[in-house]
Amino acid sequence: MFAGYTVFAASAVALFRLAGRDPHAPQPVWFILVAVLSGMLFAWLGGRLAMRVAPKHPSRHAIAVAALIATGATVSLFTSPSADASWSQGAALALMAPCAWLATRPRRS
Repeated sequence: MFAGYTVFAASAVALFRLAGRDPHAPQPVWFILVAVLSGMLFAWLGGRLAMRVAPKHPSRHAIAVAALIATGATVSLFTSPSADASWSQGAALALMAPCAWLATRPRRS
């Protein structure tokens, strides 16, 4: 589970650092779209990784990744100064955490 969350978190840190952007500042729409789509992809990959490395109950581990993403976003939302932009926390709750959970869904042929 922690490996899956690390995939998600490390990708977010890398994106903001490589782009030279403050994650707590307002961003242009194009960057928000890139960050949200990237976050969704890496949340899903993190969920899949958690399932792959968990020998028993793999779906529970992907759901745990989703819960960690949602918990981190919620804590950040409530502890950040009110002047900080909250688009990333909202996107993590509404879109990224569900993508980690969607990793548990079987592929259709």
